[in-house]
Amino acid sequence: MVAESVRMYVVLAGTWMRAAAQYPASMVMLVVTQAAVTSLDLAAILIIFVHTPRLGGFSLPEVMFLYGTAGVSFSVADILLGTAERLGEHIRQGTLDALLVRPVSPLLQIATEDFSPRRIGKLVPTGAVLVLSLPRLDVHWTPDRIALVPLMVAGGIWIFSALWVLSATWQFAVVDGKQATNSVTYGGGYLTQYPLSIFGRDALRALTWVLPLAFVNWEPALRVLDRPDPLGLPVFFHFASPLVAAVLSLLAALAWRTGLRRYRSTGS
Repeated sequence: MVAESVRMYVVLAGTWMRAAAQYPASMVMLVVTQAAVTSLDLAAILIIFVHTPRLGGFSLPEVMFLYGTAGVSFSVADILLGTAERLGEHIRQGTLDALLVRPVSPLLQIATEDFSPRRIGKLVPTGAVLVLSLPRLDVHWTPDRIALVPLMVAGGIWIFSALWVLSATWQFAVVDGKQATNSVTYGGGYLTQYPLSIFGRDALRALTWVLPLAFVNWEPALRVLDRPDPLGLPVFFHFASPLVAAVLSLLAALAWRTGLRRYRSTGS
C-alpha cells in the first residue's frame, strides 16, 4: 500500500515536472526567485547579529544551525505536501468531487498538483546554511550528536508533513481556513528558525505540549549543542522527534479520513 502510494506520487509529480521543463528559462527564474525570497529570513537573522553577539544565549553559528535544520525540514515538507493547503479551494470550487472518483488518493492528487522545480528554490539557501554552519559549531562531535543531525532533519520533515495534512483538514469544516493553515505551517517554519527560548517560557511550553514544533529541531539541537533544557525535560525528549511525528501522522490520517467521510458533494 505504502509502496504503491509512493509510486503514484512519483508518477504524478513527474508528469507535472515534465510539463514545467517545457519552459526551462521560466523554471530557472522561478527557482532563483524562490531562493532569493527564502534568503530574506536569513538576512533578518544576520541583521540581528550585527547589533548583538548572541541571541537568547546562542551564537551566530548555533542560530544558523537552527535556521538550517528548520529550513531544510520545512522546505522538503513543502515540496512533498505543501499544496495540501489547496484543499479548501477544491471544496469551494467543487473540484474535490472529481478527485474523489479517480483511482488515486485525493491527498496524493492535491499534494502533486502543479508540482514544479521552483519549490526546490526554498531548499537551496537553507541547505547551504546548514552545511556551512556545521564545521563552525563549537561542539564535541560524539556518535550520538553526529547521528542526531540527519535524524532531526528527517524528524522535522515528518513533523511538518503531518502538520501540513492535519492543518489542511481544518478546511473540511472551514472552507476559507487557508490562513489558519498557513499560520501553523509557515508560521511554524518561521518560529523554528530561532532559539525557541526567546519567545518566553509559556510559549515554549505551548510549542512543546500543544503544537509540538519544539521537536522539529529545538529539543534535538539542545543535545547537539550541549545546552540545558529550559523546561528541565529528561534527556529522552532530545530523541523523541520520531515518536512525536508518528503520533501527529496518526492524528493527520484520522482527521483526513474523518473529513472525507463527512464531506458532502457540492453537486457540481
